[in-house]
Amino acid sequence: MEAMEKSNKSNAAIVMEDAVGLLHVQAKNTETKEINICYSSNHAMAVESQSDMNTNCSRSIKISKEAFHKSRLENNGTAFVGVLLFRNMINMNETKNYTVLNNEVYGITMRAKIYNLTENIDMFFTHNDKVGKASCSSWDGKGELKWTTSGCETEINNTIKCSCSHLTFFAVLMSPPDVNSTVPDLETLTFITSIGCGISMFFLAVALFMHFLLRKAKSNQATKILMNMFVALSLLNVSFLSNESVANTGDNAACVFIALLLHYSMLASFTWFFIQALHMYLWLIRQNVSITNYMRKITVLGWAFPVPIVIAIASVGEYTTVILKATSGKISRMCWITNSYIHYIVNIGYYALVFVFTTGIFITILTKIVQARNIKATDGKRKTFRKQLMMVLSLFLLFGLTWSVAFFSYGPMLIPSYYIFTVLNSLQGFFLFLYYYHIHNDVAGSFSDDPDSTDSTTTIAQSSINAEENIYH
Repeated sequence: MEAMEKSNKSNAAIVMEDAVGLLHVQAKNTETKEINICYSSNHAMAVESQSDMNTNCSRSIKISKEAFHKSRLENNGTAFVGVLLFRNMINMNETKNYTVLNNEVYGITMRAKIYNLTENIDMFFTHNDKVGKASCSSWDGKGELKWTTSGCETEINNTIKCSCSHLTFFAVLMSPPDVNSTVPDLETLTFITSIGCGISMFFLAVALFMHFLLRKAKSNQATKILMNMFVALSLLNVSFLSNESVANTGDNAACVFIALLLHYSMLASFTWFFIQALHMYLWLIRQNVSITNYMRKITVLGWAFPVPIVIAIASVGEYTTVILKATSGKISRMCWITNSYIHYIVNIGYYALVFVFTTGIFITILTKIVQARNIKATDGKRKTFRKQLMMVLSLFLLFGLTWSVAFFSYGPMLIPSYYIFTVLNSLQGFFLFLYYYHIHNDVAGSFSDDPDSTDSTTTIAQSSINAEENIYH
């Protein structure tokens, strides 16, 4: 400091074996300024505004005017700050209950007692080795090492911001992540799901392209319902595939949004499974049912029903980051619901209701078709078996009955049910595309055989009961 005064310098760098820092002095009778201290890889520098900071600054500290005023009061009018970054602090915690972010501890002094600031000292850190929950902590430098979060606030976005009302030693402590669950074969299941969802997304996009740009004029109520289901499943696949990437950013707002979108699209998909079964019941079992504004009503039901549910869950803050741990020890993150009660009541409970209804309609339709087939003559056992198999698989997909595999994920069936559920539901979009393509060609053929037909939905319903060619449509 004496050398700095003689040479009228305001800044001096400090470089030691395991520490790097900066001394900054604001002389008597000079303007008191807020200072930002920027740390790059090997040195520190002081700048007067954050806009002047180098983009290479991986860590920075902002010293407020209020702190400099207090320093002047105890240093004969001269304001002083010394900042040191201590490296290689990996062995500070013997109990291993936490780790020190980047193995770095910061010491800040202003040759004065600085506490209860209204304009806090702000420290910004990148988190290259961020694992777990970050908390800004301080130690007074006396006696046994005891970190405390008192006097510091932690804010996490793309960086970690520590805002503290006093000066001493500071570090960002990373506590181990709270693992929500350990999932067997997590990495393998994730890989299968990613591939399956990617394939489904492609074929769902092709089906939507074919409908909206090529065949929209030919669409009937059954096709419109199917297209709405395709849109819901597309949203589900997109939100699921992007979920882990969003969770890894640490952006809480983005995590809440992607969790809400994933949950909404899942509930919407369940609702369209219900609507699909309801439509088949009305047109194949009841028949000749007339409902005013039928498509408008079921469209509102399909897309509006999940809205109040997800809004209510978001309002109570239940969408957040979920930590999943593989048996290999690898940690994965996703944005989802952490409250198990909400998950079981809303998700499992709602799907259970849909499952009971769709299963009832599924059995009713099968019974109706078997009765109709007993009256008709068959063209051959192989053809009959193929069509029966296609019919069963198609109804399973349309009603979302493949999701019921989750009910068996207990005990010895746990691992097999995980794989069956993952394969069937990640590829659901692909199977539904094949169904859509197949029925479109067959229905087009039925139209060409009956050019005078004016009600396509009635035609499909009637042919589904009476005609071998369209038995599973």
